[in-house]
Amino acid sequence: MTTTTTDLPMLIEEVECVSVERVSPSFVRVELGSPALAELDRNDRSYDQRVKLIFADGDHPLPSFAGADDSWYATWMTKPLSERGHMRTYTVREVRGEGVDTRLVVDFIVHDGDCGPGGTWGARARVGDRLVLMAPRRGYLYGGIEFVPGDASRLLLVGDETAVPAIAAILEQLDVGAQGAAFLEVPFSDDVLTLQHPPGISVHWVPRDGAPRGEALDVAVLGYLGAGPVDLDVSDDEVDPDLWETPTHSSSGEDVAEHAGPVGHDWDGLYAWIAGESKIVTGLRRALVKDLGIDRHQVAFMGYWRHGVAMRS
Repeated sequence: MTTTTTDLPMLIEEVECVSVERVSPSFVRVELGSPALAELDRNDRSYDQRVKLIFADGDHPLPSFAGADDSWYATWMTKPLSERGHMRTYTVREVRGEGVDTRLVVDFIVHDGDCGPGGTWGARARVGDRLVLMAPRRGYLYGGIEFVPGDASRLLLVGDETAVPAIAAILEQLDVGAQGAAFLEVPFSDDVLTLQHPPGISVHWVPRDGAPRGEALDVAVLGYLGAGPVDLDVSDDEVDPDLWETPTHSSSGEDVAEHAGPVGHDWDGLYAWIAGESKIVTGLRRALVKDLGIDRHQVAFMGYWRHGVAMRS
C-alpha cells in the first residue's frame, strides 16, 4: 500500500476494504483498514466527522501520495483526471479496533439510477478493494466536525439518506440525558435501521417510497416544531449549491453574528443540525430562520449534495 510521509498534518493513505455489509437496499457498510490507521486521531466525540475518499477513475490506478508534502493538493490538481481520480466527502460512521488493527467504517449510499464514483464504488465493493483516505492524524488539528450544540437543552437533527450516517454517529455519542428529535428521510421503508440513541431523543424515519424528495420530511419537521403552514417552495435560482452555514460560518460570506435572533424567543435552548440535498435544506433553513425566527446561532445547515449537479469533493 502507498504510504505518505509523517510530516503532513493529516493522514493521506491507501486503505483496503476488509469487510462489506449490505445493511439495507440503499446502504452499504464498508470497513477500511491499513496499519497507517494506528495514527488516526481517536476523538471521543467525533460526531459528524468528515473525511475525504479518493476513488480511482475507471480502470486507472489510484493516485500515489508517497512522499507528499504541503503542496500535495496543488500537485494532485495538476494531474489529469485519469491519474488523480475522484475525491468525495464522507462521514466516519464508526472507528473499530486499536493500533495497526484500527478500522474506519463508512456507510455508502447506493442511489437509484446513475451513481457517482463513490456510490458506484460502494455498490461494487469487495474485500481487497482499495481507495485513498484523507483523515485526521493524531496530534494535529483537522476540523470537519460541524455538530457543536454547546449548552443546548433540545436538539433537532434532520437529514436525508446522505446524512443518515452522520446523524447515526451523533446519536450514539450524545449524553444519555439528551433531549430532542431526529428525522431521517430514506428512499425505502426497508432502509429503516436500528440506531442507538438516548431515550430522550425521539427518532422518526421518513421513507419516501416513491414520493417526492423532502415532501414528507418537511411536514414532519415543521409539525414537530408546531409550525403552521409555511411555504417551502424553493426555486432553482434560490439554491446555493455550496450551502454551508453554521453558527460561526456562512458559505455566502455573511457575518452570522449580525443576524442573531432576539433573546428570549420561543426557541431558546434549541440547536438544529440539518443536512442533505441543498434544495431541501434551503427550504428548511428559510422556514426555521425567516418564518419561525430561530436564531442563526442555533442552527447548522449543510448542503451535502445537489440533485442533478455533480459533486466536486
